[in-house]
Amino acid sequence: MPKIEIEADEQDQKVAGSSYFDTESVRVVDAHTVEFVAKKEGKTMFTELDTVSPDGTTLTQTVTDTTESQAVTIETLSRRVAKGAPGTHALSGSWRAYKIHRSKNGATIKYLCTKEGFSAETPLGERFEAKFDGKDYPVEDDPGHTMVSVKRLNASSVELTSKRNGKIVGVLHLSVAPSGETIHVVVDDRESDTTSTYEMQKQP
Repeated sequence: MPKIEIEADEQDQKVAGSSYFDTESVRVVDAHTVEFVAKKEGKTMFTELDTVSPDGTTLTQTVTDTTESQAVTIETLSRRVAKGAPGTHALSGSWRAYKIHRSKNGATIKYLCTKEGFSAETPLGERFEAKFDGKDYPVEDDPGHTMVSVKRLNASSVELTSKRNGKIVGVLHLSVAPSGETIHVVVDDRESDTTSTYEMQKQP
C-alpha cells in the first residue's frame, strides 16, 4: 500500500505508487467504519472494509481481492498503537496487526524445488518457474507484472526476490523444518517497509 492522501468523498481518485490499482475511493460508512475501493483501469481490484471496535482498541480489516479468477478474502485483526488527532474518525491513528486469516482459495500454494530451479503455483492460476541462475522470471497471471529470481541457500532454504519495474519490492525466505511438515516464512516487504513471519503447513 503506497502513501495515499485523497478526499473521503466516495469518488474514484487518481493515485500513484501501486502496480495493482490506479484509482481509489473512500466512503465513511459510520463513526466506526470506513470502506475503500481500489480499481485499475476501471476494474475493481480490492474492496476493504475497516471496522473499529466500540472501545476503539481493535481494528478489523476485511479485504476482498478480485485480482484473481476467484475472489480471495483476507481478514486482519489489529491492536491500536496510537490514537488519532482529536476530532478525527475512530480509524485514525496507528495500528499493529496480530492475526491474519485468508480464505482457503488464497492460502494454498504448490512449490517444487529441484537442483536446477524452483517453481510455485496457486489454485487460481498465478505461477512462476525459475532457475537458480540469478535471472528474473515472470509471474504469470499477475496484474502487477512481478518478476522473480530464486536462490538456493542450502538443502532446506530458498530465497525469492520479487521485482516490479526493475525495482526490488520484496524478499521471501522459505525454510523447511527437519520434519518436512512445515515451512518457516520470513517476508521482507520493501514497498511497505515491513517484515512479517508465519508458518506454512504441508497439505495431504
